[in-house]
Amino acid sequence: MKFTVLFCRIALFVIYFWFGLLKVLGQSPASPLVQALFDKTIPLMSFGLFFTLFGLFEMLIGILFLIPKAEKIAVTLFFIHIFATTLPLFVLRGMTFTAFFVPTLEGQYIVKNLALIACALTVLQFRNDKAFLARS
Repeated sequence: MKFTVLFCRIALFVIYFWFGLLKVLGQSPASPLVQALFDKTIPLMSFGLFFTLFGLFEMLIGILFLIPKAEKIAVTLFFIHIFATTLPLFVLRGMTFTAFFVPTLEGQYIVKNLALIACALTVLQFRNDKAFLARS
């Protein structure tokens, strides 16, 4: 189980840090999808600033998953992120589905978050199990 949790931590770090860094560097292929969602929901700041901050937020989540005592914070921020990144499935259906139950590449990218959720819950469960065993 320890190896599984370590692998989940590393996978979450790599995905979140890498994809966040791409946003910070202005190289993310997710930019058009995020721009379209941004235009429909958050007109309070420039898209460039938002996209950079969102990338830094993703990088922070990735780093926190590597710190054993930071799981609760990492998972909390993770689920905020998952909520935000799932919105296009409902708000931008034309960009995420070509037909009923037929996701576009962007839609598939979002649906794969189910695997990330499983990894995050594995990390959190391991933390809770360790805490329970320590109290026993």
